[in-house]
Order: sequence, then C-alpha cells, then structure tokens
Amino acid sequence: MEALDHVPAMVLGRRMDVLAANRMARALLADFSARPHRERNIARFVFLDPAARALYADWAVVAEDIVYSLRLDAGRNPDDAQLAELIGELTLGDPDFSRWWSTHDVKRRVGGVKRFVHPIVGELSLHYDRLVTPDDPDQRLSFYTAERASKSAEAIRLLGDWTSTLPDSPDANTSVPSAGSDVHP
Repeated sequence: MEALDHVPAMVLGRRMDVLAANRMARALLADFSARPHRERNIARFVFLDPAARALYADWAVVAEDIVYSLRLDAGRNPDDAQLAELIGELTLGDPDFSRWWSTHDVKRRVGGVKRFVHPIVGELSLHYDRLVTPDDPDQRLSFYTAERASKSAEAIRLLGDWTSTLPDSPDANTSVPSAGSDVHP
C-alpha cells in the first residue's frame, strides 16, 4: 500500500477494523497503528473520537454509512461476539449510533465523495472507492483520490510532501499528526 504514494489507502476487516493503512491514510484520518489494537477501528474512531466529527465535513453521512455497514456485517455474522460488543459499546457511547442502529437499515456503499476539514491542509473533497474480493468479503481496500488539478489534489500533494520524511513503517515510534491526534504543527 505504501506504493500508492499520494493516495490514502487502507484495508478494513470485518467490524471495520483497520488491518493496514499507508502513510497517507494515517496522515489523512488517524494513525491507527499508534493506537491499541482494540482502538484500530473506523467505527470507534467516527463515533467515539471527537476529532472525527471535526475531520468529516459531512460527519452524519459518514457515520450513518458506518452503521449500515455494521448492520450488514451483523446479518452475515450473527454469532460474532466481538461485533456484538462493538455495537453495544457504540450504542451506549453515542446517541446518533443508537438512533440509526434502531432503524435496521442495511446498505453498503462502494464509492462516493467524502469531504474533510483537515487540521493541516484544510478542506478536501475526495472520491473514495472500496474494493472487495469475492474470496474474502470481510476484507476491503478503501482508497481516496482527488480530482486532477483541484484544490483537493494540491492539498493531498502537500500532505504527501509533509509526510514524506516520516517512516513508512506503521510500527515506527514516530506517529503522524492527523485529525485523530493531539499534535498539530
């Protein structure tokens, strides 16, 4: 994934666990590799980390999409104790999650546009795609791209330049300041 030089990319597993994320994804969203394993989860980040509400310009749209995806996962894996625990935690931890979960809606988007307000590079509008392989529907590659010659493309380039001197290894001791961190330039 690090070969996707200026493209934020990550692999998500069942329950929306972040299995891998390249340097650009860590800089755009949050450095999940610096978090305890239990906290390496997009749903926990979006619903329980206040930085996510500031990061996503359309937080409610992103959050509702996560609820729908979790509902789909719960339908396919009704005996998944870790998923049940996550849903319970989010239900108790966020009233929006609880309200959306109770609608029983199921959807999975495989692409679209997400708008961000990043603490380092400002406003971005990025197209996202999610690729799922037929052999393992529980894992999906998500990546974000900007329209050529747009302000968002310039912002991604700047974010890439800014992170280019940081270690590639997600296990490095140096974390990338991002929307999900307390470190800002």
